Amino acid sequence: MTRAPKIAGAALGTALLLSAPMALADGGGGGGNNMPNSPPSMSARSYDPTAEYKKGLEALQAQNYKDADRAFGRVLQSLPRDPNTNYMAGLARAGLGELKDASRFFEKAVKYDDNLIPAHQELGIAWAKLEKPDKAKAVLDDLKQRAATCADACPQAADLKAAIPAVEAALGGPPTSQLQTAPQDVLTASDERGDSAYVQAVSLINEHRYESALVALSDSARTFGPHPDILTYLGYANRKLGRYAIAEDYYRQALAAAPDHLGATEYYGELMVERGDLAGARRMLAKLENTCRFGCAQADELRRWIAAAKPDAS
Repeated sequence: MTRAPKIAGAALGTALLLSAPMALADGGGGGGNNMPNSPPSMSARSYDPTAEYKKGLEALQAQNYKDADRAFGRVLQSLPRDPNTNYMAGLARAGLGELKDASRFFEKAVKYDDNLIPAHQELGIAWAKLEKPDKAKAVLDDLKQRAATCADACPQAADLKAAIPAVEAALGGPPTSQLQTAPQDVLTASDERGDSAYVQAVSLINEHRYESALVALSDSARTFGPHPDILTYLGYANRKLGRYAIAEDYYRQALAAAPDHLGATEYYGELMVERGDLAGARRMLAKLENTCRFGCAQADELRRWIAAAKPDAS
């Protein structure tokens, strides 16, 4: 029986302390109080990729595209598959007038997260500005199809409403080589908004609304970048949706960002149990036991998972 992680409490930004605990319901992918109590803005101080991402975001908001490009490039050196960093790197290159490079980053962003609608939007705009109307029109048609399927009911509804007229305007306007201003979702990114999205994602996971949780986590990642806590929950939500390969990729990214991250190590081990890889799960358990020399809840939980696995699962 899977059990979701529990978060005992969370602070919103640096001012608001939530008064009620947020415990995720049974049926998830972890156990105990295994994820950090603080939201990303308060737990990213020693994590270099997150710090570099924040530098890039601040530079982008100030229209300092050269520094933004440099910072996002450093993040991508260690985490090349992070969709939000690719999206932001594309915006920086667009701001520098390097639209071909920008389009490549946007293509990578949507490859790694097909539901990142702002990246689809900027890809369509980039194609239009590069005078490639067929490619821009293909992006627009895809966005319209998604909107028709969504019918204002999907988690991406608001992004789709903004994206379609933006791409239409780019197709109908004169070609231009440079981004004039960063998109609104980037300009309004802040620690408070990122923390709020993170807390909302945890609440949505508690309600088993995993698709909506993924959107909220992506919104939080727009502010904090490849933060290991966010990556771990992205893996968790995808795992609950049965997308094991995607979940594994997020767990690997979280561990690449923070090799000793207890939650990611535990959940990756649990995923291995679910996939019948008990040998791999035992390797994750050994890693936890080495990290938590005096014991920890993550190791105890993964040990229970392995013990409860069917004998034929190995």
